[in-house]
Amino acid sequence: MPEELGNTGSEAASGHKNDEPTFVDAFAGCGGLSLGLHRAGWRGLFAIEKDPFAFSTLQANFLEDGSRFSYDWPAWLTKQPWAVDGLIAKHRDQLLALRGKVDLLAGGPPCQGFSSAGRRRADDPRNVLIEHYLTLVDLLQPKIILLENVRGFTLDFKARSGTDGVPKENAAAQLTRKLSQNYFVEAQILRACDFGVPQNRPRFILIGIRKGSNLATGALANLSLSKALVLQRQGLAPINSAGDALSDLELRRNETLACPDSPGFEAIGYKAPLTSYQRAMRDGYVGRPSDTRLAKHTITIRERFADIIQICKDEGRSTRQLSPEMRAQFGIKKMATRVLDATLPAPTVTSMPDDLLHYSEPRTLTVRENARLQSFPDWFVFRGKYTTGGHRRRFEVPRFTQVANAVPPLLAEVLGHRLKNHCFAASQQDQHQAG
Repeated sequence: MPEELGNTGSEAASGHKNDEPTFVDAFAGCGGLSLGLHRAGWRGLFAIEKDPFAFSTLQANFLEDGSRFSYDWPAWLTKQPWAVDGLIAKHRDQLLALRGKVDLLAGGPPCQGFSSAGRRRADDPRNVLIEHYLTLVDLLQPKIILLENVRGFTLDFKARSGTDGVPKENAAAQLTRKLSQNYFVEAQILRACDFGVPQNRPRFILIGIRKGSNLATGALANLSLSKALVLQRQGLAPINSAGDALSDLELRRNETLACPDSPGFEAIGYKAPLTSYQRAMRDGYVGRPSDTRLAKHTITIRERFADIIQICKDEGRSTRQLSPEMRAQFGIKKMATRVLDATLPAPTVTSMPDDLLHYSEPRTLTVRENARLQSFPDWFVFRGKYTTGGHRRRFEVPRFTQVANAVPPLLAEVLGHRLKNHCFAASQQDQHQAG
């Protein structure tokens, strides 16, 4: 079968090969999509990310000496945070020169303006990033497009006061119509939990195959074989729970210690993995994972969390929103608070540290625990502030937000495997038969 052709993730990790297809990661964030694609046997050329915190995480994991995976970063591009429009303005000629050399343009514009979890607005200034993305597509003319975004990307925008009262077409439909001039476009809503990620995370995935490229279409039609091969290679079960991901980080089995990068905070120590998922996330890493800084909860807050966890268990509300009665009882205004269930995949990880409560311990999760739920390996480190607040939330991307915004690397690896071993292998097989 074509799916069985090509390099495995372990082969890709040993170094770049000439036959590895190439990708550019736009709006790369902290690098979840890049990590998955590298593991699937793709060769990264460079990544575009404007936030200094997120770029410092990219730099720590992909650009430093000894990195497990690295980009073939071009000499003309400074290794620094770049906005897509700024990169286009300064390096249009160099981008044009890459036509025919980029097999895949990966990544999607930031999701905040489209997310149903926030205030969806058609006129959100962040939505204009789609136009910058389309300009980048036009300059590079990649053979394949892989775009990920929130499910809200497919929802029409409500009519706002002062308009003609007609809802505005959703972003997915707008983008599909524009891309379809030069690409065969297919799209689906995929749930990360269906691909081994211990998180029920629905995401909009769009694949575009450039017309005239002779690459096979239909990559999203059947992901099952790629999923099976990737999970088998990592020793993972098809479905993994929050307990599968986090039980080795529970405080009851680990000591706490002074947080190395945050004076005055405590962090979780580490003994050993307990489950196959945890062993996969250790990925050969030796030592205590980073980013296990604990929140400073008061005794009153811990008691409240303990009561909420117990009530959710008693009423079968774990992973679901708190009931109106519970919110009133505990004086909680926000709708997003949920308690994990150790036996089920977690709800979607968000950028707000207090949206998810641990399934058995009266506390919020650490950055590392959120990263586990996103399928980041323990050797992957995060940089920048842990959190931010106020008006800075619109401009800064601290560690919790980096993790929440990322494409789960495990899902990215399945998609990368499918694109590499279906689109290219099927095309090569057709060409061989024609010859």
